[in-house]
Amino acid sequence: MALQTITTECLGELEDRKSRFLASLVPIAAFDARLSELRAEHRKANHHVTAFRRMMDDGRIEEGARDDGEPAGTSGMPCLKVLQGAELVDVGVIIVRYFGGVKLGGGGLARAYSGAVQNAIERSDRRPWLRMGRKTVTAGFNESSALEQRAAQAGLTIEARVFDETGVSLTLSGPADMLGTF
Repeated sequence: MALQTITTECLGELEDRKSRFLASLVPIAAFDARLSELRAEHRKANHHVTAFRRMMDDGRIEEGARDDGEPAGTSGMPCLKVLQGAELVDVGVIIVRYFGGVKLGGGGLARAYSGAVQNAIERSDRRPWLRMGRKTVTAGFNESSALEQRAAQAGLTIEARVFDETGVSLTLSGPADMLGTF
């Protein structure tokens, strides 16, 4: 299976012995902001457990997990294992837990947290992960229209146009392999 990612937030939920587990699967770019929002929105929640996987520029995957007060290894790491099993990158998950009054034990916590994450993944709109990049290309005034059409046909985004006396410089973004051949 190839690496996958998501573009929009997706929610999952699980209830176990009156404890509620609300999972928010988000693109990594929105992870920190969404964590702050959820902490403010769910002030009465007992825990805000997190896990993430991010592709680094050198091709390594950086990953991490936090238990946020739950017994060590019973929440963040099981969530990270679910992200690894689904081969997701450039995503983060935040699980908000409301304690229901019944202790679940280590195994129960691990099953509940990972189950909430799995529920969010099942509801998500996954797509293949592609290394994205940015490139600036130049053309004379005569070729600028054709260059823009080629970029659009290749699925590249034109981020900026700079005109000068010699022509136009386009800043393009999109999949790195497409930029390399452009």
